[in-house]
Amino acid sequence: MEYMPAKRISLKASADYNEEWLQKRIEEDVTLLGLGELIVHDRQRIQPRAGRLDLLLSDPPSGTRYVVEIQLGATNESHIMRTVEYWDIEKSRYPQFEHVAVLIAEDITSRFLNVISLFNKAIPIIAIQLNALEVAGYLTLSATTVLDLMRRGTDEEDEPGQPVDRAYWEANSFPSSMTTMDALHDLVQEATGDPSVALKYNKAYVGLARHGIADNFVIFFPRKSDKVLTSFKLDKTQDLAARVEAAGLDVAEGFKRPDRYYVRLIGSDLKDNRELLTDMIRTAANLPDASGSE
Repeated sequence: MEYMPAKRISLKASADYNEEWLQKRIEEDVTLLGLGELIVHDRQRIQPRAGRLDLLLSDPPSGTRYVVEIQLGATNESHIMRTVEYWDIEKSRYPQFEHVAVLIAEDITSRFLNVISLFNKAIPIIAIQLNALEVAGYLTLSATTVLDLMRRGTDEEDEPGQPVDRAYWEANSFPSSMTTMDALHDLVQEATGDPSVALKYNKAYVGLARHGIADNFVIFFPRKSDKVLTSFKLDKTQDLAARVEAAGLDVAEGFKRPDRYYVRLIGSDLKDNRELLTDMIRTAANLPDASGSE
């Protein structure tokens, strides 16, 4: 490919392009922001006693909404505060959704990046520097995420205390629950075709390890009942939900982990729904399901 230099264009200083033009370009191709395949839920959304929100983007599968404020030129104090204010309004009006504040500007200086970073410790906020570039007579847009969401630690990463042994769990759960967990462990080894997958006992949960290295694509929480709360590293797709519902499995709600699927299992579930559980294990382990499809 032939190299072609690019020239940065200031949209704020241009007489031909404005913020409305930029909003339309984002509407036409939301993926240019680097946030994934989102949909435009609303544009110029009226905020009670607080002006208009530039864009409200949505990711229906995860139930996440992105509150987007755009500013040509460099960001400033009012831009940051407006973004946070609109995020708070949307979050308060629609608490059933997760909300992320997104601040977009042509220039985000280190001074204001430090300020936004402080907000990011308490508010889910993303800062994107969006530049217009002229390349061989064409105008294109380039987005760079200069501040991403602060990654929250998981329960698995924040294990209370030191690793424990099997005796700890035997003393803190019913024998039938341990028996079901062992049967699930056998199914994991069978489904993955990997006999090296072993149980790894921690104080908070029982995970998995391959050759001594943690690999928690399935996690077990033996209970003081005949059930084992089992967490699969799976996205909560409609197809999976339909299969689980049809099987009559006991789905555990209330966990805010979009990358985990929680099900309470008993011994009979392994016999009645072996194929479904095998597919769930293989998908969680990034293997094709039992039918051979990805």
